[in-house]
Amino acid sequence: MKSPRRPPEPVQVIKQRRDATLRALVSGVPYIQFLGIRFERRGDELTGILPFDQKLIGNPMLPAIHGGVTAAFLEVTAIITLSWTYLWADVESGAIDASGLEEEGLPRLPKTIDISTDYLRSGLPRDAYARARIVRSGRRYASVQVEAWQDNRDRLFASATGHFLMPEKRD
Repeated sequence: MKSPRRPPEPVQVIKQRRDATLRALVSGVPYIQFLGIRFERRGDELTGILPFDQKLIGNPMLPAIHGGVTAAFLEVTAIITLSWTYLWADVESGAIDASGLEEEGLPRLPKTIDISTDYLRSGLPRDAYARARIVRSGRRYASVQVEAWQDNRDRLFASATGHFLMPEKRD
């Protein structure tokens, strides 16, 4: 005899669990907080947002966002996207949520093997956005491409390709 099927969770509960898990993941990295990077989630797709702040300017004569900030923004977007994808099944099933992450600790983040950044134009003094696309993801290794833009998604100001060592999954 089959056991009765559990009723589906309300959509709002699922959304709250997803958002809380993403917040816990992002808030666990102090450098992300220092730069002010935040993430918006639409389903399983993440968009990194780098709100403009005067401290991000590298060349005040142009003015332009510092190249190191741009590279860090792209790398952080790749790592958080990989981690989110890695956690997605557990978040969806309800196996983990933000309180579970706080009790067990954040999962280990992927480690950068290498990252190559292409600076396509100056980052202007305004908000920047980035999305990462996972090209290949296995148990031990992942390859990710990231694109960053400001006013127009079709006018990228930077892109990057990175390779990452994936953390071992916990049981």
